[in-house]
Amino acid sequence: MHRDPHSRRLRLALLVLGGLVLTAARADSLAQFSTPLGDILIRLYDPDKPATVQNFKRYVDEGRFQDSFVQRWEPGFVIQGGGYFVTNRTAASPKIAVVPTFGSITNEFSVGRPCSNVYGTIAMARVGGQTNSATSQWFINLADNTGLDAVDGGFTVFGHTMLGTNVLNRFNSTAVTNGIFALNLGGALYQMPVLSDTSVTYEDIIYTQISLPAWPQVRIERLADGARRIHWNSLSNFVNRVEGTTNLTAAWELLGQAPGTGHEMTWTDTSIGPRRFYRIRIE
Repeated sequence: MHRDPHSRRLRLALLVLGGLVLTAARADSLAQFSTPLGDILIRLYDPDKPATVQNFKRYVDEGRFQDSFVQRWEPGFVIQGGGYFVTNRTAASPKIAVVPTFGSITNEFSVGRPCSNVYGTIAMARVGGQTNSATSQWFINLADNTGLDAVDGGFTVFGHTMLGTNVLNRFNSTAVTNGIFALNLGGALYQMPVLSDTSVTYEDIIYTQISLPAWPQVRIERLADGARRIHWNSLSNFVNRVEGTTNLTAAWELLGQAPGTGHEMTWTDTSIGPRRFYRIRIE
């Protein structure tokens, strides 16, 4: 039997996301928070915290988080959102309104594998002293807040930050040069982060536009001339890098890079030399 001399050149295509190598689709899903400071990509724990994750996704899918924003900022502790949004944001008379909720959910801190309130995790906020009172509000831990694991049955962690810790670190700085300022509007908005310390407008609010992108999948297409085309569905607002190597024990070489579009991207390797392994690194 005749063997194609190129048939063994392709062995593997990898996805590297946040330093984690992924070779197959995950049961967990993704949530992307687009903010004026940059994007945050969070891995949601669907199998372990199913009711909590589905509740969060429902608010996203039905548009109730549209034009919502970070409403609470406590450096070294948390940022919190999901409680308020701006109506008529692009019209002449915008105003802040409460996110309409679907009702409270059962606390899932003790469901599935243990998930502690450590740095970069996202958890559900709730009414003080009422374990099963979480609705739409979430918070992201800016430190290892493990003490929250023992409060009224524990605050349910339902995901963690894979990309965007640089954005979280911005919230941990109170230096004027950091460009984040606290605004006191009273009530629950007593320490709201904004991007100006004078003449604050609605455009100075730190909005969190939330989407639910699919896990990027990588495939390789062999072209008629022997070249290879790599396809992957990209993540918007992150740098997507194509890397290759001829030996998995050797260093990876950067072959090309571009900002993600949120749609399928391609890169063609015109070399027809030794077999090459590929990976997409999203940073």
